[in-house]
Amino acid sequence: SKDTYRSTPCYKPCSSREVPSAMASTTASLQGIAQSLSSTGSLRKAGGRALTRPCTVTRHSSSYSPIRASTDMRGTGKFFVGGNWKCNGDKASISELVSLLNAGAVSDDVETVCAPPFVYIPQVMDALKPPFQVAAQNCWIKGNGAYTGEVSAAMLVDLGIEWVILGHSERRALCGETNEVVGEKEAFALEHGLKVIACIGESLEERESGTTAAVVCEQLDAMAAAIPNFSSWANIVIAYEPIWAIGTGKVATPAQAQEVHETIRSWLAEKFSKEVSESTRIIYGGSVNAGNCADLAKEEDIDGFLVGGASLQGEAFVTICNAVQMKKSVA
Repeated sequence: SKDTYRSTPCYKPCSSREVPSAMASTTASLQGIAQSLSSTGSLRKAGGRALTRPCTVTRHSSSYSPIRASTDMRGTGKFFVGGNWKCNGDKASISELVSLLNAGAVSDDVETVCAPPFVYIPQVMDALKPPFQVAAQNCWIKGNGAYTGEVSAAMLVDLGIEWVILGHSERRALCGETNEVVGEKEAFALEHGLKVIACIGESLEERESGTTAAVVCEQLDAMAAAIPNFSSWANIVIAYEPIWAIGTGKVATPAQAQEVHETIRSWLAEKFSKEVSESTRIIYGGSVNAGNCADLAKEEDIDGFLVGGASLQGEAFVTICNAVQMKKSVA
């Protein structure tokens, strides 16, 4: 609610000394995750799948249980690939990247967007050619006003931007964005004409403790509370990004990713309708690259990808976009 937002600031008050400390802590955490994954080899539990607990654990208020509502339920939306360039690039390197993307041949069966840093959006919009669209990496929870450093949904719409990434784990961790704040930001963006790539995902600790489904459902519940209108979900792409796989070089196995995507699709059917669950695109993010995208795309409930590091490599990103051909081959 708005009252919840006012009592929970979007940004933690960090001093100039604390920001480097927070970044160092995050880097150390990712290194620890990678070390843990390297030593264990896999997050899959012996003799079974990793998601061992339903969403009805005490920390989750919903009575939902992640069991597929219909055996023939699957995504029907157009394959979707987003490139999140994060805080990377300069004018020269971005010009080179755009040239590589423009030179690539991308299937007509995929919708694809690229999200450059804010300051380079005009440069990319002037040079990037269809089928690529330009997206934003974030926007403010309110309209225009005395909000130093923020960018409003209205400003993005005025530029001709259609898509925005919200709820990314890096903003949740470094900027203190709670589930409720993320839900309010998503609702505001939708109300003001943007389409939303909504990021959700669990930490390594939550994965290993068997609460992945509960964590993901909590994040989705906060979205549903802020966005109760069925029709609004036609303008949402859900991006499942396990935090332990972002920037670590580790990626969920196709079976692990499919299991969570199936949970999300079942949640959509339970919360809204079978039609909403089938039409809402659920994409995977977390160290997706040109080498693993084909196997991931074969999974029934993986409707595309949100790509980080590999989106800065033009030829690799085009390859990932064309992974839609693997989806078609198993359809």
